[in-house]
Amino acid sequence: MEKMKLKIDYSVYLVTDTGFLQGRDFAACIEAALKGGVTLLQYRDKNADSRVLLERALLLKKMCAVYHVPLLINDRLDIALAVQADGVHVGQSDLPVTVVRRLLGEQAVIGASAHNPEEARQALADGADYLGCGAVFGTTTKNDAGYLGLDGLQSIRQAVTA
Repeated sequence: MEKMKLKIDYSVYLVTDTGFLQGRDFAACIEAALKGGVTLLQYRDKNADSRVLLERALLLKKMCAVYHVPLLINDRLDIALAVQADGVHVGQSDLPVTVVRRLLGEQAVIGASAHNPEEARQALADGADYLGCGAVFGTTTKNDAGYLGLDGLQSIRQAVTA
């Protein structure tokens, strides 16, 4: 029997960043966020090796199950498959949405980064469930991020809702 697609509540979508922990315990911080009302969790860690990613993702999968919060893995389809995450968020330099969809199935939640209207339209056409657009404002979490600004975000919004 095929799994049904999850109904996702995107209202409090947390993307992890271990760089901001400042010595605090990773699991304790995530637990506090889940208790505080996070509705969707994306595990993102650009610096950890695969073994650490797997161990943390397994921990997050268990924690998210307790709070009935879907878990997405940033960039790493292999880790998502290994922990049976609810989905993946991919960037423009990661595996294409069409490939991720084929491997994870229709029930998976797949998000895609889009930095302009063309990327946004393509991601949705390829089967993405949602778009991550940014950075809209300056950020220290992604040193390579260009800034869309509000006008850029609005142009993407208009392109995908027209």
